[in-house]
Amino acid sequence: MRQIVLDTETTGLEPSQGHRIIEIGAVEIVNRRPSGNRFHQYLNPEREIEAGAIAVHGITNEVLAGKPRFADIAHDFLEFVRGCELIIHNAPFDVGFINSELALMQAGDTRIDELCQVLDTLRLARSRHPGQKNDLDSLCKRYHIDNSQRTLHGALLDAEILADVYLAMTGGQTALFQDATQSSTRGAANAGTVAVERDRSPMVVVRASAQELEAHAAWMEEIDRKSSGKCLWKKIDGAGAA
Repeated sequence: MRQIVLDTETTGLEPSQGHRIIEIGAVEIVNRRPSGNRFHQYLNPEREIEAGAIAVHGITNEVLAGKPRFADIAHDFLEFVRGCELIIHNAPFDVGFINSELALMQAGDTRIDELCQVLDTLRLARSRHPGQKNDLDSLCKRYHIDNSQRTLHGALLDAEILADVYLAMTGGQTALFQDATQSSTRGAANAGTVAVERDRSPMVVVRASAQELEAHAAWMEEIDRKSSGKCLWKKIDGAGAA
């Protein structure tokens, strides 16, 4: 099961008003484990960024001078996400902007929500926590996800944080050794096309390897030794083995 957690930053809120994508960040999850594969790109929007958007993500036109256009990276981006399930917070916003960029390229009838299934974690969170705040920062607090580096919105950093939130929200273990160290922004609000959405993905059981089982047994022995034979987990393991 291959999933891509994705976020974008933009020049403003409405692609219908000519606003463009200026950053794409995406991280891959395979069988509910971060694979380490990422797609990250800053983009030259060929237009001015609104002051309100800069206040959110801190990205200026000067920063983007000389960066590639969306059309320059579209092939690599589409190949990275093709056939996966996209996981996006407030998916209509990001999907709408990506489809707008594809339309500007005159890329036939290509739409991101036809190449991929899309799961909107905002809708998922609202269904699980009705009447509560379900923005990314609130979800981090609710699920005890460290977002201390999120002083500004940033596509890659927000995608990494959302990956942890999604795994926690759907009952899975979050990444234990994530190196989320980059920052920038997320342009909030509603826009664009309604995303295709799928209900919660089926859980995948990942069994411990022989090496992991051996390490577990050694740790139980150490606890048992330090507790003078009072390690209940070791007794339970022994009963299960018997």
